[in-house]
Amino acid sequence: MERFEELKKAVEGVEIVDAHAHNLVAIDSTFPFINCFSEADGDALSHVPHTINFKRSLKEIAGLYGSNISLHAIQESRQRFGLESSTALCFKAAKISVLLIDDGIEFDKKLDIKWHRSFVPTVGRILRVERVAEKILEKGSNGTWTLGSFMEIFTEELKSVADTVFAFKSIVAYRSGLAINTEVTEKEAEEGLHDVLCAGHPIRISNKNFIDYIFLHALKVAQSYDLPMQIHTGFGDKDLDLRLANPLHLRNLLEDKRFMKSRLVLLHASYPFSREASYLASVYSQVYLDFGLAIPKLSFHGMVSSVKELLELAPMNKVMFSTDGYAFAETFYLGAKKAREVVFSVLRDACVDGDLSIPEAIAAVKDIFAENAKQFYKLDVSSRYSDVKPFLSSSFQEEELNGSLKDVTFVRILWIDTSGQHRCRVVPQQRFYSSVEKHGVGLTCACMGMSSTSDGPAVDTNLTASGEIRIVPDLSTKCRLPWARQQEMVLADMYIEPDKIWEYCPREALRRVSKILREEFDLAVNAGFENEFYLLKSVLRDGKEELAPFDRTPYSSTSAFDAASPILEEVFASLQSLDIIVEQLHAEAGKGQFEIALKYTECFRAANSLIFTREVIRAVARKHGLLATFVPKYALDDIGSGSHVHISLSRNGENVFMASGESKYGMSKIGEAFMAGVLNHLPSILPFTAPLPNSYDRIQPNMWSGAYLCWGKENREAPLRAASPPGVPHGFVSNFEIKAFDGCANPYLGLAAIIAAGIDGLRRNLSLPEPVDGDPDILKENLQRLPVSLAESIEALERDTLFRDMIGEKLLVAIIGVRKAEVKYYSDNKEGYKDLIFKY
Repeated sequence: MERFEELKKAVEGVEIVDAHAHNLVAIDSTFPFINCFSEADGDALSHVPHTINFKRSLKEIAGLYGSNISLHAIQESRQRFGLESSTALCFKAAKISVLLIDDGIEFDKKLDIKWHRSFVPTVGRILRVERVAEKILEKGSNGTWTLGSFMEIFTEELKSVADTVFAFKSIVAYRSGLAINTEVTEKEAEEGLHDVLCAGHPIRISNKNFIDYIFLHALKVAQSYDLPMQIHTGFGDKDLDLRLANPLHLRNLLEDKRFMKSRLVLLHASYPFSREASYLASVYSQVYLDFGLAIPKLSFHGMVSSVKELLELAPMNKVMFSTDGYAFAETFYLGAKKAREVVFSVLRDACVDGDLSIPEAIAAVKDIFAENAKQFYKLDVSSRYSDVKPFLSSSFQEEELNGSLKDVTFVRILWIDTSGQHRCRVVPQQRFYSSVEKHGVGLTCACMGMSSTSDGPAVDTNLTASGEIRIVPDLSTKCRLPWARQQEMVLADMYIEPDKIWEYCPREALRRVSKILREEFDLAVNAGFENEFYLLKSVLRDGKEELAPFDRTPYSSTSAFDAASPILEEVFASLQSLDIIVEQLHAEAGKGQFEIALKYTECFRAANSLIFTREVIRAVARKHGLLATFVPKYALDDIGSGSHVHISLSRNGENVFMASGESKYGMSKIGEAFMAGVLNHLPSILPFTAPLPNSYDRIQPNMWSGAYLCWGKENREAPLRAASPPGVPHGFVSNFEIKAFDGCANPYLGLAAIIAAGIDGLRRNLSLPEPVDGDPDILKENLQRLPVSLAESIEALERDTLFRDMIGEKLLVAIIGVRKAEVKYYSDNKEGYKDLIFKY
């Protein structure tokens, strides 16, 4: 199973573009499974048939809600949570990043599409063409409609929304089957319209000639607007004649020259005609497949069998998944969860059989769940959940549900400002769930212009006390505080208005450069941080209270670890509860200094985890009567603290920083160009990663912090170190470490600057100079010194034009303004750095 761990992680971590779903509906008391998974009377729970798939679904929802496995227990839990909170949990667990909704089904309490945007970053509409036609006909009487008058309004209606929807959809298979007559005449359509009108109200279009006629016309409109057409195939409503839903009936349509450029997606895996659908996708360029609804309605074996049949002939870039979520948030969760399990099973078997390699299977995961749909529906979306595990542990789920909505008093909404300080607004639990989780809280625009010395905006940042933004919680990051179980915390994005991100948002800066790297080079950055910090205790000296080191033991001291074990064990347990993986921890060289190294992960998640790790360390230390500080140079006569970051590159889940064959430095050409870009821009990266004057007291020769502009292989005196951890073949490197990154840096801004520099290296195909293997200080006559002060690094940044476009000019101006304020204050206040221990 170890062999498939990376594949499993890819399946669990991928976000879903759900391109075929239906609106939610407000629930009073009726339990969702009654409506969605059975034919039972909605008021009679005892009548629900206990089929395999029903029992499985019941168990899954009980696990999500932390309730007993019974209809009544789940119903009670769901009512206690309320519609919005249970919906938020289901979508968070499903990890859906895009939701395209077919709102053609009429519900008594249907919620509009906009309502869903509180739970999913991108929400759009799919237009059901037959429902459009029926609504038009219902407005007139039987004697007023002619085919001409109807088609004029029908065409106008389709065109009026064509620019605002992502696709058209037809349920022609429900009504008259897929043997569409591409030569249906106006006369036949006119007669069909007459039959439909004579059937009375409510209008239901089922006449084959008329429905074929409007389908063909809608397909022409869709093609003219470059919109795809979803076609329902396979099982569905009980009035469907399954014999006529076989997609092979579409042959005449697919070979009609008028529709060769159409994009058609066959929904529901065409079950039970999955093989036939797979054949069509392999033969006809305009045919794509979507296997929603077959999951999770079938047994697990049935789901696996269906997907395997779908992939027998169909090209991997033409297969998509959608939840087909219907009426209740639980159906979205079930569809996503079971799909992940099924796809993992199918692709794992393909790897075992030798049909796919692990990297190819990982690429297929991303294509099936997201990338194919993005291409097909022409979606331009950015991730909002890329940093979060899709399915939480059962214990965490139970606390999330039974705790967060029951015994939580406060929710902390966190943001990291330009100076790298952690700040938060705190709201009562009830207000958070009733309003703030959707709309955020107001915050002054000055918040991104504050330095470490003042809570007012620094001059030259272009930010003032005038104006307000909203910090909107990223619900995918919400978690229980391990050290204060009655509270939750959540990271936030900054919005200038609804659906419009603020240019100064640090998290968006990292998303933006990551997107450029992905789109231009198909690469992603993984990052792993090392957290160095001092533990200080309060002592009385000459009758005055002072802070002194926790201990005075040397590097990797066993006695230091013994003394700090109660603290470190609690920190470790807290990080585990937040799904943050610790790789190792030890006493560092400074008096009272320790280090906790985190496992590498996708860079956005790494930044989130670093913030939570700092919060945990400080809080647990405080609980034990100590002060933890990440200040770069707590004591000028002792070793400094860094937040070294290890950087690697991946493509389709595979490390591509390391060379795959013979290489001069043991790294790939891609890895070398990226690292060369970082080395080339390192002086101007420093204001992002070493943001305080105190940072430069740390970046000194012979302090293992990298004081000269160079790189080396396993050279800890170089600012960039090519690393070969255990398990990497001799002579190869898997990542590089950046030492000039400290605990006062905003991790989003620091990583954004590093990636921007790496992109420049890739664009220019830069090469590394020869590595420095000895002490750079001995070779200093031949090496360039890194900036010796924050003022000097600011000058380097102002000369470097790269970051204006990459980071954003407005944000860059604010960063430089804040840094200059730091320079001025600490130049005028030589002892001012001593107060930093209370802020970082």
